[in-house]
Amino acid sequence: MLKFAKGRFKRGATDAAREKLKQELFTFKKTVEHGFPHRPSAVAFDPVLKLLAIGTRSGLIKIYGQPGVEFSARHSVESQIIRLFFLPNEGRLISLLDDNSLHLWEVNIKDGKSVLEEVKDFSLEGRLKKISVCCLPSTQEHLFLGTEGGNIYLLDVKTFQLLDHIIYQDVVMQNVPDDYKANPGAVEAIAEHPTDSNKLLIGYNRGLIVLWDNKSCNAEQTYVAPQVPPQLESLAWHRSGDQFMSAHADGSYCIWNSADASKPAQNATIPYGPFPCKAISKIQWLTTKSEAFIAFSGGMPRASYGDRHCVTVMQGKTHVVFDFTSRVVDFFTIGDTDRECEFDDPHTLVVLAEEELVLMDLQSEGWPTFRMPYLSSLHSSAITCSAVQTNVPDQLWDKIVAAGDAQMAANHTSREWPIDGGNVLSETPASKDLLLTGHEDGSVRFWDVSTPALRLLYKLETKAYFSTHDDSEVVAAADAGEEDWPPFRKVGTFDPYSDDPRLGVQKIVLCPWSGTLVLAGTAGQVALMDMSTEEAEVDLEVTTVNIVNDRDGFVWKGHDSLTPRSTTVKVPAGFQAKHLVQCTPPASVTALANHTENQLLAIGTSHGFSIFDYLQKKVILTKCTLNPNDLSATGESSMSRRKSLKKSLRESIRRLRKRGSRSTPSKKEAKPRVEAVPTTDLDAPEKGEEAAAPVQRLVEARQPDGDMASMVRCLVFAETFLREGATAGLSLWAGTNSGCIFVYSVTMPETDKREEDEVVAELGKEVQLKHRAPVVALSVMDASSVPLPDPMDVKNERAEAPNMNGAHTVVIASEEQFKVFTLPRLKEKTKYKLTAKEGVRVRKVGFTAYRSRSDEKVVEQHLSLITNVGDFLVFSVPQLRRQVQHSCMRKEDINGITSTIFTRDGEAFFLLSPSELQRCTLSARVAVEPLCMLELPEGARPAPPPPPEEPEVTTEAEGEGEKTEEDNPASSPEIVPSVPAIVVETSPPNPVEEDTEEPAATEEPAAPEKEESEHEAEGVLADIQKTLENTSILDSTADESKEEVGDITLDEIKDYIASKESPAEDSADKPAAEEAPNAEAGTEEQVNSTQDAVTENAVTTDTEQTEGGIVANDEMPTPKTTGIKEDDQEDQQASEPLQELRITEGDEDK
Repeated sequence: MLKFAKGRFKRGATDAAREKLKQELFTFKKTVEHGFPHRPSAVAFDPVLKLLAIGTRSGLIKIYGQPGVEFSARHSVESQIIRLFFLPNEGRLISLLDDNSLHLWEVNIKDGKSVLEEVKDFSLEGRLKKISVCCLPSTQEHLFLGTEGGNIYLLDVKTFQLLDHIIYQDVVMQNVPDDYKANPGAVEAIAEHPTDSNKLLIGYNRGLIVLWDNKSCNAEQTYVAPQVPPQLESLAWHRSGDQFMSAHADGSYCIWNSADASKPAQNATIPYGPFPCKAISKIQWLTTKSEAFIAFSGGMPRASYGDRHCVTVMQGKTHVVFDFTSRVVDFFTIGDTDRECEFDDPHTLVVLAEEELVLMDLQSEGWPTFRMPYLSSLHSSAITCSAVQTNVPDQLWDKIVAAGDAQMAANHTSREWPIDGGNVLSETPASKDLLLTGHEDGSVRFWDVSTPALRLLYKLETKAYFSTHDDSEVVAAADAGEEDWPPFRKVGTFDPYSDDPRLGVQKIVLCPWSGTLVLAGTAGQVALMDMSTEEAEVDLEVTTVNIVNDRDGFVWKGHDSLTPRSTTVKVPAGFQAKHLVQCTPPASVTALANHTENQLLAIGTSHGFSIFDYLQKKVILTKCTLNPNDLSATGESSMSRRKSLKKSLRESIRRLRKRGSRSTPSKKEAKPRVEAVPTTDLDAPEKGEEAAAPVQRLVEARQPDGDMASMVRCLVFAETFLREGATAGLSLWAGTNSGCIFVYSVTMPETDKREEDEVVAELGKEVQLKHRAPVVALSVMDASSVPLPDPMDVKNERAEAPNMNGAHTVVIASEEQFKVFTLPRLKEKTKYKLTAKEGVRVRKVGFTAYRSRSDEKVVEQHLSLITNVGDFLVFSVPQLRRQVQHSCMRKEDINGITSTIFTRDGEAFFLLSPSELQRCTLSARVAVEPLCMLELPEGARPAPPPPPEEPEVTTEAEGEGEKTEEDNPASSPEIVPSVPAIVVETSPPNPVEEDTEEPAATEEPAAPEKEESEHEAEGVLADIQKTLENTSILDSTADESKEEVGDITLDEIKDYIASKESPAEDSADKPAAEEAPNAEAGTEEQVNSTQDAVTENAVTTDTEQTEGGIVANDEMPTPKTTGIKEDDQEDQQASEPLQELRITEGDEDK
């Protein structure tokens, strides 16, 4: 007993210490979202603080400053953001949502850094009060809200409430021609006068424009075109205030003199006419010391270029149409001048499109674009794969940066990034981390992910090495067909169209020490590249690898392979292809491994795998994993299901038979089968395990002849022990979709004979998992249970040499379970059946080293994974004990789950949307997140208004609670007492069930005071009559007017109650009966007299209510059932359940 207690105490202390260590090792936090916001809908810019804000259709707001400065917040409701307005130099932002609500946001300091917080909100309700346009004047005191009804409301920015001053449409229309008085349409545009803040240009939908003096509340000028004007879209003032410009739905714009309302100063101009054009949605008129800028979006000819998304900029004879591949959301210009300056002098044009943000330099010749330090379009072409390389050596990093700078210098301006607000608090990262993304068009992009600002370093193109559909002729034909007018210029990087889907990159492997990059594609092509600092002409060597050469009956039904260029290819500095391996059949490459030290490359497809020696340019081994009975697999998709009907029926019948035999065991069986989940050939359960096995889910063994069973899922080179008594040697481990693991021993020649002698690969072991689940990942661990490091890392002292003085182990992770085997005997050490215990499957696995937050010497090796339901799990190795579990994404987010990649330091990346990459961390020590500060000048924000006086709280006489004016937000500011309803009731025979909480069964109803005088009852009755003056009494049969009511006496109330029918008959005519409170079952309540009943109930107004059930505006609170006990035997007729007396306001319509 003492030994048992001592063991329990020791185990408890150990568990507490372990939990404390877990807090030092693990955490879960979504740190930063890289890329471009998904589905943007609004943009704003603070010209003083140099901040950019972007709003999305899901209600997300992101604010950006200099690289590393980023704030984000989300509205409480998921609604589209229509407009954003910065309050310049205040660090505040106003957002307008699609639900007609306005929200005020502030950048405040919390916990040593700046955060974006919502502080106020306001909603404008009403069908005709739908906000169509907003305008923030230069004073920043209020916001003009133009509505579809034609009125303009003023929102006080300080209090965030509407002002009493309203610009009514009827007042504005007093001096307007009769044709527009009837229906000028919604307010389409509001523009403040550039020199007089009291004057506004108000544009209505039908084309009417009014110059309004807000100070005198008078319409100074009314502008109507002599011909029938088209629908108005936008207004823009000239800097001087003498002229303004109007843009219309027919693709035209007009220039007006503000002092002359009779006709436009110039006739309407259609830049791309005379044929019908699309609307000019926004226009700007900006002055400079030379010639003015005119910038507008839209206006393209409908027939020929109606599908183009363009922003036109004109300055004198310079005319450029910036052509985007996605819809233009909004645009604006940036200038360094203030309101008092004579000219606008814009220097940057900012265009927000649906898929990218593009900035043009208007000061440099040719108006080049800016290089994006963040907000890059990750999905310029669809992302097909990704890889992370942490702690990149400086030598390789500098070469990549230099190649990228030379590549982008020709197309980008040299000016500094103009959006540079805020301060970065985080320190310069010690590690240089690289993210590589493969794309559908065959390109690979290198991103700097060392900081929160995702920056594009270098772009690699592979299509130059292949001939695709006579692309040169297609380009020549396109150039010949391109006209000089309109003068289009393609800008931006987003290009959703691929020249050939076979170019798509599927696997990326980079060796940071040798600079070797291996890219594998959709059509079975594998390119080996080296880093070069100079431009070169490459003659590409090609080696063909036939993986199914021993399968004579195999028929490939997929796409053809790509055709390499036979001529010399001129490539710029950067990664240059040296050799090309083409797999046959040309199925997509599903696994890739590179052993740089020995210059060996392992390639896996859906048909098998191969080992290629790229030093001698020879194929060492090919292994076909196809089932001999199934030679029709195409390998095009991992989800293909091309089984015949006969085959499917046969398999279904077999499964039913197996289930039937399992459910009805034969009489000869002495014991029922306990092991529910099939195990591998190598891990039969130990003795005694059956008795202690927990309840597990039944996992059916998979069919061995599935279409994709031959797919190779993982390839790993490892230097370990495969034979007893032998020294460690190089081996290749290959796991397939059918749960089969092939282990090949690779014999390397002597170092001095490496180029002459051949490398030999022999099959060492073959393992078949009984449950046949796909092998997702595997790793060989040394004697210290640490994954074997890359030999190049050991050589360059970036990793410790593996411990070879003990038995090695191998961790095999399938979709359903994890197993650890000792080497070389492959004896099971530990296992964890994830699917049987948790009901989930493994999708991606990473082997991670977690360091303690407080002590960097404390390091533990763990297996990190994500499941098919979007949960992150961490298991210790080799014990396979679960450490933490965190829910990260929805199980419906298939793209996010399948795109997840893990780093060696405990971070993870996954696609949040097609254009965003979510970064998160599972390590308590490693986290890359924005840490920034926005410093505001003193007195930048106005002093907050004094808080409104709180209304007096009315205390209920019966202890029912308190109710203030805030409890009735729908009421108008001036409270008009409405006629209340008087309900006098006891427990009905059949109480109606309510959602409210019933009183306890032991609680007795409160009894009224028995000693009440006649005078007290008459006083209460007088109060009731005084409150109900000018009201009507509604009973179940007729409505009586207020003149017919007269005085209410006690006798009349007695007669009214006696004439009432049962509650069931009366409930159909009286809605209040449905809201009557419940009475306790079995409690009989009696009434002494009508006097007592009236005394018990009191009268309330809109802001008061009492316990007795007297309710204003037909809204019933949760009343308490009042039981009235009576000793007097004179009024026995009142002992029946008292129903109700309801006095309500008469229907105004009637």
